[in-house]
Amino acid sequence: MRERIDILGAGLSGLAAATILAKAGKEVHVHEIRKDSGARFDGDFQGIENWTSEIDFFDEMKGWGLDPHEFKSNAFNIIDLIHPDDEISNPITNETAFRVVERGTDEHCIDQGFKRMAISAGAEIHYGTKVEPDDCDIIAAGPKDSSALAFGEIFHTDHANHVAFQLNDKLAPGAYSYLIIIDGIGLICTCLWRKQKKSGRYLNETIAWYESKYNLNRVPIKRVGGKGDFSLPKKYVHKNKLYVGEAGGLQDFMWGFGMRYAITSGVLAAQSILKECEYEVEVRKRLVPLIKTSAINRFLMNRIGDRGFKFIAKYWMKDQKKKGDGLKFMKWVYQPGIFRKSLWPLVKLSMLRKKRLKDGRLVYRMPFRESLKRDLWEPSEEAIAIGEQWSGIRKGGAIISFSESDA
Repeated sequence: MRERIDILGAGLSGLAAATILAKAGKEVHVHEIRKDSGARFDGDFQGIENWTSEIDFFDEMKGWGLDPHEFKSNAFNIIDLIHPDDEISNPITNETAFRVVERGTDEHCIDQGFKRMAISAGAEIHYGTKVEPDDCDIIAAGPKDSSALAFGEIFHTDHANHVAFQLNDKLAPGAYSYLIIIDGIGLICTCLWRKQKKSGRYLNETIAWYESKYNLNRVPIKRVGGKGDFSLPKKYVHKNKLYVGEAGGLQDFMWGFGMRYAITSGVLAAQSILKECEYEVEVRKRLVPLIKTSAINRFLMNRIGDRGFKFIAKYWMKDQKKKGDGLKFMKWVYQPGIFRKSLWPLVKLSMLRKKRLKDGRLVYRMPFRESLKRDLWEPSEEAIAIGEQWSGIRKGGAIISFSESDA
């Protein structure tokens, strides 16, 4: 009889593990409480970064036996970098800096691509089922708490494919906003790393800003939202269970680029079960240094405001001019150098809070920060008009996946 492996969660990390284990001849059962993979998402765009390793991530996936052609992706080597004072510069590289994929239940989404890979390998996926973590070998469930939130609007547009990334502490408290356009569909999103009341006003103001700078001819479709829970567990193997992806706190504290970490952790968990490595050892060697560095970067970002954001943007462009490659700056930002390592004890003490989870694990978690006085401002006339436009569209049946006070 084949050895049975049970996985809790049919997200990217769980399905990556399922694919590799099923290909190796294991009897794999994946249990997912939602109706489908990607059902927690609403068709929003997300990025897979290519700067935390010298190896292109799609080449790495192929080496693991995962097929990146199973889902649609768009590679980018240039973005609009929007400074807090509205100056726009362009980090550029000859390599692929990142790829944009869509999350959700449509056939071309990355979630569905990983689902097809797992099923093709022989894994059985049980949707709409609830099982106890104690009955599973790999825990790949989604976030439970909130350390940050993202709100966005998806819309039709005739603008060409484009990515813009904005550092602005007013429109995105403590974080950033972005514009992504892929094949006639756009997403404008703002990320909140501080708690806010009437959080929809940040999205309205952000949309107003992008409309003032880009000829979008925007026709709203729906509004979407998601949360991120950022923590560092003391152990990644607990009671003989392997915690991967968001369940293992394997997230990017700085920008929220978590898909590469999630997929990698699922692969490492599968390899560990196949006796090809030790999961705890490999995660601590390959992923934890990157995550700690991202947490240190987040700690610094929490304290600098727009003046600091402007310095970062100018330094990025200066570094690009010197080295001839904008991607080298991002690779440097994620390198765990001596200076950042020296900051880790301070970051752990001042930004993270010790918490005992229901399953008995001890984690150091980043709580959702409180709002600041500078977060209080009156909306512009353009933002008010956009809010009224959305209210009218929503009355006509448009979808919204978050409430105005979710933050």
